[in-house]
Amino acid sequence: MNLLFNNGFNKEMMMHKSFKRYLPSALTAIALLSTVLLGNNIAFADSLGDSIAELQHGWAKAYYLTPEPQKISAFENLATKSHQIEIANPGRAEPLVWEAIVLSSYAKFEGGLGALNKVKAARDLLVRAEKIQPDVLGGSIYTSLGSLYYKVPHWPISFGDKDKAREYLVKAIKINPNGIDANYFYGDFLLEQGDYTQAKIYLEKAMSASPRPGREDADQGRRIEVSQLLEKLKLHS
Repeated sequence: MNLLFNNGFNKEMMMHKSFKRYLPSALTAIALLSTVLLGNNIAFADSLGDSIAELQHGWAKAYYLTPEPQKISAFENLATKSHQIEIANPGRAEPLVWEAIVLSSYAKFEGGLGALNKVKAARDLLVRAEKIQPDVLGGSIYTSLGSLYYKVPHWPISFGDKDKAREYLVKAIKINPNGIDANYFYGDFLLEQGDYTQAKIYLEKAMSASPRPGREDADQGRRIEVSQLLEKLKLHS
């Protein structure tokens, strides 16, 4: 019995020593693998961030700076690019939102039946994004949905709905109460509804919104639009 016990004990000690000898190498390998995976995730995030920034600047240029006759072509190119980014980043909300924004703007300048198809596609993209990350990009899902619902025609032509528009725009304000876009779109909606007092409050908040780092071109264009609406409001004071 003692011999069996000693043999078993010796085997256990040998396995323990072997395990100790290889443990540092195993831990090093795990640490290296973790670093590689983390590095890949960071690179993926940086790549997507760069792509979104490129879309944002491209949109601002097309929307605010491109001459009217060239806008459709500019947004056609942006729509192709935004769709490629969306396909390359499945499961991410940001590309869906920006593809929707590009399609909505494309539809605005294109008009006609093609525009109706684009705004419906934009709405569907935003609904998909909402299921992934509702508060992404500072409430942009809801500012975009809200603006679509109050600007497109009502049924049977399209899906326009003022009640849904208000619901979405209020959600955007709750997520980003001091944001330039959330306040601009809600102010514009209230102005259209004839609520001039409240419209002025939100438009003035939009005008005094803090600058968005990296979005200076869009902020500049948006403030011009806010100024135009505030001038329009003076006719009702």
